[in-house]
Amino acid sequence: MSSPSVPATASSLQKTALNLTHRQCGAKMVDFGGWDMPVEYAGLIAEHMAVRTRVGLFDVSHMGEIQLRGPEALDAVQFVSMNDASKLAEGQAHYSALLTPQGTFVDDILVYKLSPNDYLLVVNAGTRPKDYASIKQHAQRFHCHVSDYSDHYSQLAIQGPQALATLQKLTRVNLDAIRNYWFVWGQVCGVHNVLISRTGYTGEDGFEIYIPSDEATTTRVWQEILDAGREFDIVPCGLGARNTLRLEASMPLYGHEITEETNVFETGLDRFCKLDKPEFLGQEALKKLQEAGGPRRKLVGMEMIERGIGRDGYPICTLAGEQIGVVTSGSPAPFLKKNIALGYVPPAHSALDTELAIKIRGQDVRARIVAQPFYRRPKKRA
Repeated sequence: MSSPSVPATASSLQKTALNLTHRQCGAKMVDFGGWDMPVEYAGLIAEHMAVRTRVGLFDVSHMGEIQLRGPEALDAVQFVSMNDASKLAEGQAHYSALLTPQGTFVDDILVYKLSPNDYLLVVNAGTRPKDYASIKQHAQRFHCHVSDYSDHYSQLAIQGPQALATLQKLTRVNLDAIRNYWFVWGQVCGVHNVLISRTGYTGEDGFEIYIPSDEATTTRVWQEILDAGREFDIVPCGLGARNTLRLEASMPLYGHEITEETNVFETGLDRFCKLDKPEFLGQEALKKLQEAGGPRRKLVGMEMIERGIGRDGYPICTLAGEQIGVVTSGSPAPFLKKNIALGYVPPAHSALDTELAIKIRGQDVRARIVAQPFYRRPKKRA
């Protein structure tokens, strides 16, 4: 996911099948990586709290879907992505990333194993063209076909404690049997061959459904989900709440925590990077970095001690006033009722409980490094 920029007015922006529905519902629209997308409906805080305590519905149809199919599809996926796709079972997904030869991020992705010779890569909207070009270029050495099916799918995300109960009304598939980061095919709202996955980008339990992208089908399914969730006070949610939810859960955002200037070790995502698997893009650079002593900065979570919000791009300083880093994401955390931020600092300043200062409009405002994630959803009771 990449971050929103300015209010959407240009007719040249790309639109999902729900664009008219969003506007008719009074959503505030923004230019989100070249897409005309809803940033909020009734309000960011209300939408955030609905997902944490009940259920919310997101249109994430701007995301890209790139399929690799053929006898060497696995070899291609292994080469272009950092996680070990050979460990995936059919019907399983995992978090991964496309890397540059320097070991920095082209994009973070999800990899779905559809069959032994068929993989689906879900990519961010703003990076979809470069992702597709990069994958297609590097997959040429393998016997497989690369296709961009992004325009064929609408993707809807149902997130929150009541997500399962809401979606279960609309399908005969036993949703409770789908484990985290697994998926099945089934019928939803009378639509056949729907991919139903259990991943999410909010820190809550939830499901994504991939349905045909025509306006009639997408609009009908959207409304049927809202109708099914009415008893749980479901709300449609914009990308503003999606951003604050993922920040509370310490999930990285492309263009902020991960960029073509940040490497895997700095982000703390090296647990998803399997350096001992066969050759992949960025592998040699990362091994050399590891041998040289590791990264020179580290992503940390910060909680404001004094009043103030550490916004994206604000300097991070020592209490003596020396700038040592920069905030990558920061906002109020509606559920936690705190002001939180992520940012990069040198390893020597990254210990838990270290006090730092974030420079806000020229003033040093104290913050403390805290454990991540900021929010972890309660375990399901037996």
